[in-house]
Amino acid sequence: MLVKVYGAAVFGIEATTIAVEVNIDAGIGYHLVGLPDNAVRESSYRISAALKNNNYKLPGKKIIINMAPADIRKEGAAYDLTLAVGILAASNQIKSSAIAAYMMMGELSLDGSLQSIRGALPIALKAKEDGFKYLILPKENAKEAAIVSDLEILGAENILEVIQHFNDQKKILPTQVDSKAEFYKNIDFPEFDFSDVKGQESIKRCMEIAAAGGHNIILIGPPGSGKTMLAKRLPSILPPMTLEEALETTKIHSVVGNTKNEGLLYQRPFRSPHHTISNVALVGGGQYPRPGEISLSHNGVLFLDELPEFKRDVLEVLRQPLEDREITISRAKFTVRYPCSFMLVASMNPSPSGFFNDPNAPRTSSPQEMQRYLSKISGPLLDRIDLHIEVTPVPFEKLSEEIKGASSAAIRKRVTAARELQSSRFKAFKNVHYNAQMNVKQLGEFCMLSNESKTLLKTAMEKLSLSARAYDRILKVSRTIADLAIATEISPDHIAEAIQYRSLDREGWLG
Repeated sequence: MLVKVYGAAVFGIEATTIAVEVNIDAGIGYHLVGLPDNAVRESSYRISAALKNNNYKLPGKKIIINMAPADIRKEGAAYDLTLAVGILAASNQIKSSAIAAYMMMGELSLDGSLQSIRGALPIALKAKEDGFKYLILPKENAKEAAIVSDLEILGAENILEVIQHFNDQKKILPTQVDSKAEFYKNIDFPEFDFSDVKGQESIKRCMEIAAAGGHNIILIGPPGSGKTMLAKRLPSILPPMTLEEALETTKIHSVVGNTKNEGLLYQRPFRSPHHTISNVALVGGGQYPRPGEISLSHNGVLFLDELPEFKRDVLEVLRQPLEDREITISRAKFTVRYPCSFMLVASMNPSPSGFFNDPNAPRTSSPQEMQRYLSKISGPLLDRIDLHIEVTPVPFEKLSEEIKGASSAAIRKRVTAARELQSSRFKAFKNVHYNAQMNVKQLGEFCMLSNESKTLLKTAMEKLSLSARAYDRILKVSRTIADLAIATEISPDHIAEAIQYRSLDREGWLG
């Protein structure tokens, strides 16, 4: 008897429907074709044990299974449930009359329990797109997949529940999630709050500007000055994710298995990889490509602490994704694309000793040592960082104050208002949503300067020996400062504030 059941393969962050054709005939043997990898081939042992331990059996006949389309590689143990149900239906151990309305995926343990899988959300979206009415998944993945409307998600703990469901003995109840209600209920409760930070008002202002315009930022200061503390609080002042952004972010995290029992991700991601990370782990890839840290930071923040400690070749692979906001990974037989629109936040000490060239510091470094240390970061990478800010230690008087600073919620209101202005300004441009994404043409259109502002910028570039690459960055940051002030035109005050955020471009910064 021939039976067709359906599963899905995930490539990048999209899924492809896989038809599993099971034919049982006279003879002996188990033949699995359709480009399965080793984990899929080993499924026969798991299926056999799982069925036997639940009082069912693998038929002692000739079983031929084809996984179509045959030119797509099938990876992992998530096809166990699909194959097992196909075998049970083809051997008349379960009813197969309604099986075409189901897509199913799940990894089997030897006792028949179902283990969680990766990519449940992309699979659910594909099931809905292809017209399936039901999707059977391990119970751990049900909440995540239930985000998708107009598709009944059936979360099963073991294969016996699935068998009883098809045999009309005990139906699996659909998992219900009101994704909009969950999303808006949890959106305004960040884990870290800017009110916890004592002092550092000028740095907070700089972080607010970075959040409002989507600008990349680097914090330079001695140990204990609060660089990491400030960086961790940046997501709390970014505008709340839209439902579409949350769905796209959840899809990426689903592919790597980061969403078990969580459902929709409602907070912007914050990723902080260690400086020993490889370039493949950072941008994604591998023999069977998976998203890297830059894609897991999509719609959020990528924080690189101790930037000069990262390998230079690792940092250099960031240059193209920072510009294109997506990464393309090519193999001989396929290409996958991962989105990676993130804010880069980097921090570093100014020298190997950790302190500026200050005779009063506990340890100090010479200007030559500081220059050698900073030269580990290439000019092209610094060119893509809009804001450079020096972070100085907080004095005791500020640390001992009982008064709390502005909360993240208050700062976020100002940031969101500025972003709304930018969204309105760039609505005619497909790939531009905030100031940091402006190109040269848009700079000329939206960053017009008065004669007074031009004179100030010219004088600053000459007096401070600012590099040519600083010019566009200053204009973008000035536009954001004007947006925060709800100002139509860029004033000399906005230009003056933007200039002070280009520390690393100044000649003689090292003393």
